[in-house]
This record gives sequence, C-alpha cells and structure tokens, in this order.
Amino acid sequence: MTTAPPPGTPRARSGTEVWRPRARRAMAWSSLVGVLLALAAAAVVWAWQDELPARVATHWSDGGAPDGFMSPLALSLVAVAGTVGLCAVFAAIGIVSGAAASTRRIAAAGCVWSGGFLAATVLTTLGPQRGLADASQVEMSGLGLALSLLVPLVPAAVAAALVPGDPAMPARNAVPSDAPRAVLRDGERAVWLRRASGGTGLAIGLVAVLLTAVLAVVTDEWTMLVVPAALAALFASMFAFTVRVDATGLTVRSAARWPGTHVPADEVVRASVTQVRPFREFGGWGWRTARDGRVGVVLRGGEALLVERTGGRSFAVTVDDAAEAAALLNTMAERARRG
Repeated sequence: MTTAPPPGTPRARSGTEVWRPRARRAMAWSSLVGVLLALAAAAVVWAWQDELPARVATHWSDGGAPDGFMSPLALSLVAVAGTVGLCAVFAAIGIVSGAAASTRRIAAAGCVWSGGFLAATVLTTLGPQRGLADASQVEMSGLGLALSLLVPLVPAAVAAALVPGDPAMPARNAVPSDAPRAVLRDGERAVWLRRASGGTGLAIGLVAVLLTAVLAVVTDEWTMLVVPAALAALFASMFAFTVRVDATGLTVRSAARWPGTHVPADEVVRASVTQVRPFREFGGWGWRTARDGRVGVVLRGGEALLVERTGGRSFAVTVDDAAEAAALLNTMAERARRG
C-alpha cells in the first residue's frame, strides 16, 4: 500500500519541471529582442517619413517593376505584427518541446532572426525610396534581400550561444534489465562508428539550391547567388553526420563540425531501436525537434537509434546497424554507473 507524504513534504521535481523554467526564460528574452529589433526598424521609418513617398513600393513583379504599394507606417506595422507572430511560434516550440538545450537554442535563435529579418527587410526596402516622389521608380534590389536573410544570422547565433546548456544529470537508476547489451569482458574496450548521410531531405535541399541559383541568374541579380551558396552550406552541414558510441557515450556530429551533440554515458537511461517516420513525427528532415520534445537527426525514414536520457530528454538518429549501437551504449551506460 502506498501512503501519501505528510503535508509540507517537498516533492521531487520531474524532468519537465526542471527544464521548463529555463525554456520560459530563454523564450521571454529572445522574443523581447526579436520584437525590439522590429520596433527599432519602425522607429527608423518614422524618422524617415518626411523623405518617403506617401505610398511606398513593397512588392515587385517578375519583370522587376513595382506592383504593390502601402504606406510606410503600414509596412512597419506588418513587420512588427509578423515578428510577434513568428516569435510566438518559436516560443511555443521552446516552451512545449524544449527539454533539450539544443531545442531552446534553436527557438531563441529563431525569435531573434525573425525580428532581424523583418526589420532588415523593411529598411532595405524603404532605404532606396528615400527622396523619391513616386515609388514606382524604385527597382528591386537583390542585395537588399540577401542582406536581410544573412545579416540577422549574426545576432541569432549570439542568442543561441547565450542560452545555457543542460546541467549534468547522471542517472540514479540501473539500466533496465530488458535493454539489449553488448557482450564484453571486464575491462574490454569497444567503439561503434557509422556515417549517416543523404536521404530525401538532401534531395529536396539540392532542388532548393538549384532553383534559387537559377532565379538569381534569370533575374540578373547576381548578388542573390549568396542565397543558394548559404543554402548549400546549410544542407551540407545538416545531411552528413558521424555517429559514434564509446565509453564516453553517444557523439553525433555533422561533417561541418556543427551541429552536433554528446550524450554522456552516465545520462543514458536506455538505448533502443525505433522506426522513424520523418514528416509525421518530426515535420521533415535534418536536425529536428518532434512535438513530444525528442531531438533527432532524421535523414531518412526507417531504423533509428533512440536514446532516452535523464531530465525527460531523448535523442534519435537514423543510422544503419542501430541495434549494435544500442546494445553497446547500454553496456557503456551500465559501466558508467558502476564507475
């Protein structure tokens, strides 16, 4: 029979209760920074209002001629409202699914990048229109769009770096008896190493790179080639990983050295094999976060190594021979507890 603890007895905090306050703090300040960036751009537009046409160009046709107009104030309000909406989405991801520090960092970076992107878009759109009597005279600038996409990556990276990592949380319970183990003699060492690359996501990425490059050439906006170049670098880092299991635990690292993660052996609760459905469970391919908080390197559907760890966290990576990796990782986790 189980008896309830006396009133006033402190209760152990669950894994969710441990990380969620960190997520709320990170999402609060990063959302604030994102919105402040958009408001700063609105303030600049307000200072420019006497130099701008009553209605400014905000959209261009395929031929490069302006075909959409609105007031400068309306454009500023759209940017601020868009930033609030995007920050709300990223904050929800961080608060609901941010059990792992990597998810909180991505969400914080997303908030800051959103504000920076929309602020830069407003300024690079309106800057060339200062002093014009008629906004229909302005030409679309590929450089402005490229800068709007890339420059906000700098404050976004700073925001991600400012989000604290997870504290060490060694497991207190033994590895479950039904978890698979590798057969090793006492003191015997072993390393499991595989490469995971390619998949559907990489094919989609290559198509995106090709289309943006063709668009830059067709529109004669050569500065826009920085966009497919940046996409190529991103996809190269997101779709080629080295997966290693040894005495220290699990290490997964991109061929570009970032992104990556390490799960210490003493934080492994259980390693097993699971079947992954990329789009249904993770919403796509690459470095992903599922709705239930699982972080995953998802390059294809099918077999994956699933590592449940302390603090209510888990990590999955689609890789061949996942059963061997799970067995060895459970053995290393058991050794770490004895050590």
